[in-house]
Amino acid sequence: MREPTRPGGRTPDGRAGRARPASGARPSAARASAPAPASADGAAEATAHHTGRRARVAVRRIFAAETPEYFVLLGTTLFLVIFGLVMVLSSSSVESFSNTDDFFARFARQALFAAIGVPAMLILSRLSPAFYHRWAWWAVGAGVMLQLLVFAPGIGTADQYNNNWIKIAGFTFQPSEFVKLALVVWLAVVLARKADQGLLGDWKHVALPVAPVAAVAIGLVMVGKDLGTVMIMVAIVFGALFFAGVKLRHLAISGVVMAALALIAAQANGSRSDRITAWLNGCSNPADYELSCWQSIHGWWALAGGGLFGKGLGNSTAKWSWLPAADNDFIFAVIGEELGLVGAVLLLLVFAGLAICFIRVMRMQTELFPRVAVGAAMVWIVGQALVNIAVVLGLLPVLGVPLPFVSSGGSALVTNLAAVGVVLSFARTRPVRREPGLVDAADSLR
Repeated sequence: MREPTRPGGRTPDGRAGRARPASGARPSAARASAPAPASADGAAEATAHHTGRRARVAVRRIFAAETPEYFVLLGTTLFLVIFGLVMVLSSSSVESFSNTDDFFARFARQALFAAIGVPAMLILSRLSPAFYHRWAWWAVGAGVMLQLLVFAPGIGTADQYNNNWIKIAGFTFQPSEFVKLALVVWLAVVLARKADQGLLGDWKHVALPVAPVAAVAIGLVMVGKDLGTVMIMVAIVFGALFFAGVKLRHLAISGVVMAALALIAAQANGSRSDRITAWLNGCSNPADYELSCWQSIHGWWALAGGGLFGKGLGNSTAKWSWLPAADNDFIFAVIGEELGLVGAVLLLLVFAGLAICFIRVMRMQTELFPRVAVGAAMVWIVGQALVNIAVVLGLLPVLGVPLPFVSSGGSALVTNLAAVGVVLSFARTRPVRREPGLVDAADSLR
């Protein structure tokens, strides 16, 4: 039996009751006042709205960060990638057409690898330090195995004097680029663990396992006759040791040993020795013009022809088969010719800004692992850029080192972007620093 409802819509025990419709009211009128069910089009529109909202939330999470260093580093990297695509199109169009009847062949390939590298960078930027600790040894092991493939018949291939390439399913890849990335993470993990155990002051504990693993990785690249990549990898190792706080006298002794080994390696190869000798003579010997100095001299002519403001984008004359590797190792010469001294200096300033971003990310870290990883990545990317530009300017002999993010080369572009992704994972949030003298609440309860 239903309880009677009092005025105000409440039952005698005080519960809210449902008011009865007034007498004479038609049931159809009450039903007419109820909201109509949503139509099929309205439901589809609501579903699409929620789907779009979820997609926007996912994009926000990818780019979510608490520090300005994250966005500055990301923006600088993306600018260099876009600028590199433009310059690859300009510098490679002539040779690309002569080889494939397609002006855009090399540009399309570079754009494909950029489309792979940028998402990989964003994915790595979301990973935690625990991921790198877990997979560091596996990564360096995989890098060494890939490097061994350059000596496998039918897989390993040569590019002029460089034998550090593998070719699978029509795609060429330089495994030494992946070894660089693996070394950056692995060195940071190993040195951080040594520091936690207080062993960095003992050179024996520093040398093991850093020396044998680095020697195997770098030695395999050296056997492949890629001296430029060997120099960058050695710089990565020394950079990681320096930022880890290894004693300077240990680094100095190791540096002397490496310099002696480099001189021996330089004299062991005839073509390499001729290039170094021609460089020491300033390419002043006419006999070296068509052999060891052709690329350097035409690179200088391209830079000189650009003047202050350049000939204009796409108007380089050196790229008309006068300058070898115009879209790769000597792309800075084409930049100087087309954009002039102003464009070349602006590019140098961009790389200087990139270095500042790395330093700021490194300074805001409280743990040794991210500091070493960021420092090693900075030595790799910024150091390689300086080496490439120094080669084009004639300050170093020709080494075959590409300009990061700018030169054509898919494996180099993807791994460079992956290295920035690792740095971005540390730049996403600012670690909390405890003031000296303050005791953690958890420690006070012990």
